[in-house]
Amino acid sequence: MADSNEVQRVGLVFSGGPAPGANAVIAAAASSFVEDGREVVGFFHGYSNLEAYHPVTRRLLPDEHYRIFEPRDFSGLRNSRGVMIGTARAHPGIGIGSREDLADPDKSAKLRNVYNALVDLEIDALISIGGDGTLTTANFLHEMQKTLPEDAKRVRVVHVPKTIDNDYHGVDFTFGFFTAADVLAKSLMNLRADAIATSSYFIVETMGRKSGWLSYAVAIAGEANLVLAPEDFGIDLMEERDDGSRYLSLDALADRIVDLIAYREKRGKHYGTVMLAEGLVEKLPPELLDDVPQNGHGHVAHGKLSLGKIVAQVVTDRYEQRMGRRKKVTGTQLGYESRSAPPHAFDVMLGSQLGIGAYRALVEEGLDGHMVSVQGQLDLRYIPFAELIDPETMLAKVRYIRPGSDFHRLARFMETRTDRVMEWSPGRRRE
Repeated sequence: MADSNEVQRVGLVFSGGPAPGANAVIAAAASSFVEDGREVVGFFHGYSNLEAYHPVTRRLLPDEHYRIFEPRDFSGLRNSRGVMIGTARAHPGIGIGSREDLADPDKSAKLRNVYNALVDLEIDALISIGGDGTLTTANFLHEMQKTLPEDAKRVRVVHVPKTIDNDYHGVDFTFGFFTAADVLAKSLMNLRADAIATSSYFIVETMGRKSGWLSYAVAIAGEANLVLAPEDFGIDLMEERDDGSRYLSLDALADRIVDLIAYREKRGKHYGTVMLAEGLVEKLPPELLDDVPQNGHGHVAHGKLSLGKIVAQVVTDRYEQRMGRRKKVTGTQLGYESRSAPPHAFDVMLGSQLGIGAYRALVEEGLDGHMVSVQGQLDLRYIPFAELIDPETMLAKVRYIRPGSDFHRLARFMETRTDRVMEWSPGRRRE
């Protein structure tokens, strides 16, 4: 175990999109160190300032590029909105695809800028808070230091998982997930009331780049009639081309939704909501994505392509072709309004425990290259990066909803099931 006295000055960086409970993590982590007589440096706007560091032309300055936390900073911070030190999607490890790349001076240039900035500021350990891309960067920084000379300073790295998508290996629930799900579910219920009043349908796209955790949670809590996510991309929604490539068929998806509408109309229900995870965009044919910009991580910028509106138009046309009449179907997006919502008590508790876990990982456990996690009744656990990173791609593993799991079956039971056989019981009808 490393000497806890080695960690006297700690850096803290928050990267990626905001999440409810972010300030609970920051407050708990920073106050733990400060109250123990140690210093905490909070870097502004993710890695954007760190990766641009230069020892001559761009040194990092207090109050411009970072702040040194003081006890007065923590009053009321735990329940506040947003991210007090800001955030950004700067990715200093972009372009690194193997361990060999970590030793390449060109490919690892921005990563080495981060390391040099930390050394320049006499940072002994870095707490990184962020999603899977930020975990990947944390691991890069940890592994890159293994290529340095033996006498070079080592900056320990621990990571706190953050994403409202909840698609993280190694932790059951990420902070902000339940707040986001609740905020979006209430919005979905508003749309459902609108649909009832206007005898119409809403096709609602929500966040979930790679998996369907958030869209499923919103659909269950917000009483959607159908939810589909990347995990549901199967043969019945697939278009296979001559070269063997497979993509999401918009026609097949539209037919699935029109089947739902027709089924409900036969039962006197002329309204409804359909929830789609934004990650389905990744399954679309490439010709639909050619003009869509990418974000800082090299991924399709989902917000620039409204899947809900695209699908709504196809469903409108398909319904008219099949039914011989028009149906109002509206596409919309939900997501951003949830990212800085006031955190629920559970997310405040979870975020606070994870923040304190970062302190305990570094000071009490003497760890390096670990992610802070919880299990059971917020019991802390620490997981080595090696268990969370794919050794071949060097990327963080994604946790998908397992088809047939109890959570997956819950969503299927709660939506309108068009495969159900009508059953009769005295005095009522059950579908």
